[in-house]
Formats: sequence, C-alpha cells, structure tokens
Amino acid sequence: MNITHVKVEPFAPSPPLHHPTFLFSSGQKLPFPRKFITAPIGRSSSFASFVYKKHTLLTHGCFGVRGSRIRSSVSEVEEEQKQKSVVVKRAYPFNEIEPKWQRYWEENRTFRTPDDVDTSKPKYYVLDMFPYPSGAGLHVGHPLGYTATDILARFKRMQGYNVLHPMGWDAFGLPAEQYAIETGTHPKLTTLTNINRFRSQLKSLGFSYDWDREISTIEPEYYKWTQWIFLQLLKRGLAYQAEVPVNWCPALGTVLANEEVVDGVSERGGHPVIRKPMRQWMLKITAYADRLLEDLDELDWPESIKEMQRNWIGRSEGAEMEFCVLDSDGRETDVKITVYTTRPDTIFGATYLVVAPEYTLLSSIVSAKQSEIVEEYKDIALRKSDLERTELQKEKTGVFSGCYAKNPANGEPIPIWVADYVLGSYGTGAIMAVPAHDARDHEFASKYNIPIKWVVTPNDESCIESGKAYSGEGIVINSSNMMVGLDINGLSSKEAAHKVIEWAEKTGNGKKKVNYKLRDWLFARQRYWGEPIPVIFLADSGESIPVLETELPLTLPELDDFTPTGTGEPPLSKALSWVKTIDPSSGKPATRETNTMPQWAGSCWYYLRFMDPKNSKELVDKAKEMYWSPVDIYVGGAEHAVLHLLYSRFWHKVLYDIGVVSTKEPFKCVINQGIILGEVQYMACKDTDGNYISTDSTNEMGEHLQEIIPEERVVKSGEFFVLKDNPNIRLIARAHKMSKSRGNVVNPDDVVAEYGADSLRLYEMFMGPFRDSKTWNTSGIEGVHRFLGRTWRLIVGSPLPHGYRGN
Repeated sequence: MNITHVKVEPFAPSPPLHHPTFLFSSGQKLPFPRKFITAPIGRSSSFASFVYKKHTLLTHGCFGVRGSRIRSSVSEVEEEQKQKSVVVKRAYPFNEIEPKWQRYWEENRTFRTPDDVDTSKPKYYVLDMFPYPSGAGLHVGHPLGYTATDILARFKRMQGYNVLHPMGWDAFGLPAEQYAIETGTHPKLTTLTNINRFRSQLKSLGFSYDWDREISTIEPEYYKWTQWIFLQLLKRGLAYQAEVPVNWCPALGTVLANEEVVDGVSERGGHPVIRKPMRQWMLKITAYADRLLEDLDELDWPESIKEMQRNWIGRSEGAEMEFCVLDSDGRETDVKITVYTTRPDTIFGATYLVVAPEYTLLSSIVSAKQSEIVEEYKDIALRKSDLERTELQKEKTGVFSGCYAKNPANGEPIPIWVADYVLGSYGTGAIMAVPAHDARDHEFASKYNIPIKWVVTPNDESCIESGKAYSGEGIVINSSNMMVGLDINGLSSKEAAHKVIEWAEKTGNGKKKVNYKLRDWLFARQRYWGEPIPVIFLADSGESIPVLETELPLTLPELDDFTPTGTGEPPLSKALSWVKTIDPSSGKPATRETNTMPQWAGSCWYYLRFMDPKNSKELVDKAKEMYWSPVDIYVGGAEHAVLHLLYSRFWHKVLYDIGVVSTKEPFKCVINQGIILGEVQYMACKDTDGNYISTDSTNEMGEHLQEIIPEERVVKSGEFFVLKDNPNIRLIARAHKMSKSRGNVVNPDDVVAEYGADSLRLYEMFMGPFRDSKTWNTSGIEGVHRFLGRTWRLIVGSPLPHGYRGN
C-alpha cells in the first residue's frame, strides 16, 4: 500500500480542518499527526516541507494538489494511529482538569446570582458588550475582554461582593436576513444555530457567567419591553415620523445607517447606495443633547471616548443669518436662504453661499440655464455617504446655481453654489462661505475663482501663511457699512460677533442660535428580521395609533420570502394577514407598521434586563434596579464608543425621567480593549523581472509586486527583518486585523483543543496592555503552555520523562 497524496487543508476557523490527511492508493484516509509538523500550515507558498519523525515529507505546488509524493512508511503512519488510542500524559493535563470543572460549575450552577440577594452586602455589576452571534463564531479577539471581566468577577466574589456577571445575544440584524435571502433558511434558525455555537465556545473557555440570566433580543419575552419603551417615547413626543433623506440600498431593499455605507456602497455585499427622501420613524435624541453633553463630566470613562461623544453631539453657539435671493435683474425676491454660522464676526468676508444638494429650496434658487447641470450633480452627490462628503482630504466639488443672493452686511450680490461638502442634515443645509477664514471654503474658492476677502487679522501676523486661510480669532478689518448701521472694524472677534448678532436681531436679518451636529435618530429599517414597531394606521385617515401595552409583544409573522419587494415597501408588507388589522378602540380597518426597529434598539437597554430577566410584569423590578444600578464596569470594543453608548445613555435618561431607573447614567466605568491582530506577515518586493528588491530602495512600494515570505526564511537584523539567504533584502513586516478574506483568523476552538483554555486566557492577559492593539503569536502561547506545565509539575505532579509539551 503506497501513499499517493497528502491533502493539506488551509488554516481555517474551525477544527480540525488544518490537519493534513494521507490518501492511500487503496482509498484509505488517515490524518497526519499535527504535532510532528514543523512547517507552518496554511501559509501561501509554492513549496512546503514537513517533518514526520525522522523523515522529510514534501509537497510540491499548492497545498492539496493531487499527485504529491511523500517519503515515509505506511507502518509509521499506522503506528501513529494505534498510539491515538493511548491516553497521552500531558505536563499540564488541561484535557482532564478543564472539562471536569466546567461540568461541575454547570451542574451546580456555581456562578448563579440568586434573584433575592443579601442587599446588605456590596454589589459589583461587571458586564461585557454582548456579541452579535455571527456564523463565523468567536475569534481570539473576543476572549480578550471576556477574560478580563471574568478575572474581575471572580476576584470580587472572593472579596465578598454580590457579583452580577451575565451574558446574552444581540441577535437581530442584517447578516442573518441576507443569509435567509440567499439560502431560504429562516433567520431565526440561523441565529439560534449561531447562538448555540457561541454559547458552547464561551463555556469551553470556562467563563464564570450566570447562564440562568441569558437573554436574546430576538425572544418575544425580551422585545416586548423594547416595544414598551418605544411606546413611552411615542407618548412623550420623542418618537415621530418625518420625511428625511436616507441611505437607500435598492439591492438590499433597506435603509442603511451612515456607518453601514463605505465609498458609496453597502458595507455588506458592496451594493450601490443612494440618498433619497423617505418617510421614517425618528427618535428625538436632540431633545436630550445638553444633558448627554453635561453628564459626560461625571463618568469614569476614557477621555478619548468622552471627547468623541462631545464631538458627535457637536454643540456650538453662533447665529442664523438671512440672505435674500435676487432675481435675474438683481432685485430682491421673497425667497430667503437662512445660514448658520459660528463666526458671525466674518460676515463681511462672505463672498458666496453654498447649499447642500438636498437643500429643500434648491429648485427655487436654480436658474433655468443651470437646472440640468445642478440635477446631474445632485444625483451624483446623493450616492455618497455623509462621511465621504465631509472628508477633509477629498477634493471639493460643486456647481453654480445660476443665481445670486444679497449679503445683508455689505449689500453686495454674491453667487449661490451647490456643493456636497455641505450636508442638508446639519444646520440649515446652507452656509455663508468665508474663504479667507475657512480652509474648506478657501480650497473651493481657489478652485472656482471666487473672490477671497480678508476680514480678520491675527494679533500675531506671523500666524498668517501665504496662500492659506486663517481660521483663528483676531482683530476685525474691512467690516463697515454705515448704510445698514453696522461697523465692527477694530473689534476683537468675540466683540464683533456679539455686535453682529445684536444688529441682526434688531434689523430682522438673523438671531442668536445654539446648534448641534447631533441629528435625531433614524429608527426604521425596511427589513423583516427586527422588532416590529407597535403602531397601526387607520385605513381611512392614515392616522397612527399606538398598539395597546396589554397587546405586547407584537410578534413577527412567519414568512417564507424575505427578499426585498423592489418597491421600497419592507418585506413585512408581504404578510398580508398580519398587516391587515382592526383598531380595537374604534373598530375601523387599519394596517400595521411594516418597518422594523434597527439592530441598535435591543442593545440599548439589555443591561437592565439582566437584573431581572424573567419578569413578565415590568421591564425591571424597582428594588433590583436600585440595588444593581449602575453597571460598575462595562467592557467592549472602541467601535461602539459613540453610537451604542450614546443611544443607551439617551434611552436610560428617558427611563430615568419616567421613574423606571434610579440613576442618570447606565455605565459608571467603560473600558475598551485593544484589537488582537493576526500574526505578522513578511512581504518581499520584486521588480518587473522578478528579482527581490529591498523595501528601503524605493518610496513607491505600490509599483512593485509583493510576495509572502515564510517565517523560516526571515531573520531580524537590527530594527528590521531581512531575507535569511540575502540580508541585503529588507522585508515588510506587518500584522493585519483578523478577517476571513486575509485568512488570518485564529479560532479559539483550535487553541483550546491544542493548548487548553487556561493557556489561551493566560496568554491573552500577558500579551500587553489591555487597551492597546496586540499581535497574535503562536510561539507566545506555546511558552505560556510550557509555563503552566512547569507550575503543575512543581505543585501537583512529578516530572514526566515522556511528557507532552513542557519537558
């Protein structure tokens, strides 16, 4: 019997796919013992060498190519198979210790927090940002935060605290719906399968969660209270419908949040996204803007996160000024453009106006000659996300409207432009452009030959850079018009701003205004897999009627077809028997709302439900909430620093106002863990002839081909990495964020199977500062595993002459 083939599966995020397999001529298959492999598996290379006992096993070409030859003996392979039936003694027997105690903890509910705790004892609520259960399962980045909170929870229990340390699932979301569309599998089945996998992975890592308190946002018993919160918002005028511009993706058939749009296409699937007005449910988070801003000062959060939230809220003081639109003969019309400015002191320097492509009055301020050009520009602009449009580095574009407006300060006619760097959702959707004192305006004016007029001189004239705008404060110049009674020459910027606002309010040309970047929360999605919005609409009048609280939860109907309707109507509109209903108070025919809530909804308040997860009568028992609130430590990724935390704080403050919660803020302390990057990859550059060239020989590495170099061909020389056989060739050494597309995802299941959960947990805690990004290194976990083996032998066992990993 001869070996004809070695099949080597690439490293994949689920065991045991990374193990090679012998394929004999007889058709028999035997796994190759991974512990004898000395070359890395899964790396891209045209040649791979493995060592099996004393024999070198070679595969030529890509891994898994049939016909590869191997030098070994069948007897050795069969001998290895026999040895598999023998229990391997390990220096640190994690395979005996960990399952035993994990089973004990589960059977005895060791980490259960009783419903009625002794409230005379101090409490400690330590919480992880609960995960979305994706089909990919956990990767080694997840246990970093979970291990840290687990250590803290165990420590506090030993100190005598009542500890609340729960886990649950943020389970609604677009990925499951897209998978349902592609495969026909109901998103609930997919989601439950993923949850089961996540749960088993977490349990295999030995975390001390109270699994009796496990919750999932997709369960009606949970989203009943999400719907209840929505009704409270509706009662207080904090939920309303409005026609707003949205990111509409025709292919996905849904509205997308700004963060779900990248370079004008959907983050998931890469489908084109356009901006168009749609009637949507909105939540009035702006009503809480000042409180959200002021209460940040009381929080034990990283200053960087608090600053991000301050910038997102974006409170500014300034003025609204009115510019009268002129007709073709230069006469004033009834149309006025209101702009918001934080620098009213620069009004004499406003040499043009800019309106957003989606500006509501755009059609009335565009000349017939420019109408077609403006419409074409508008179509292009509305395909971009807000982030793309306001990116500072991008080249500014715009088109002339064909019309002019009158500057109220100096009476001069100034052109009105349409440009996408102004957003319809911020301020009034129009700005007065002062190119001498704003970098964006200066870039735009320079490109389109618009006059640039200086009206502020810095106290230190050395601050002025030739050819650039000066955006700071100083002494006002060129700013006097006695015909309108305004002279601010010689005043400081602050004094001048105050005087301009007084003049504007006196003459009716404007008023003082506090503005926010924060926009009301778009709270509707054209999806099936989300919480139904508990509202019906009367068939005869279209009036919206809230569903009675006694009828909650309003559950999702069963659907077989989740595909977009193509009309803009959500998939729920296909459930006709569910959509058609009767208003119980009037008996009139009505239809249900067919939009669903966004994924953010269920994750806004889950920390409260963990306090009292089985309560069917109220969201949370008041006594339990008063004891456990607020969350003492909240750990999660920095990517949630703004939206999730801001939305949670908003909902919490509303619940505080109506007496459901006893604290103004939900999370006392927030900590962000760093990202775990994939292992370092070494890249060599080649010229067009295929010769290696050193990376320090050119500044334009993108022009050259790059090749992955196996680690065994790399050595370190000083601060750099070079080819072992040619030290003159300096390499690129770079670690990337783990992703399936790069093939560098490390699955914790593989690590636990080979080294044990203790090794993984200990290694991740020793990788470096918790908040910093870190690079995964398999040799590092091997070192930790050997350390555990030595510790075990020192304390418990005697040295093993033939021990496994550690002798």
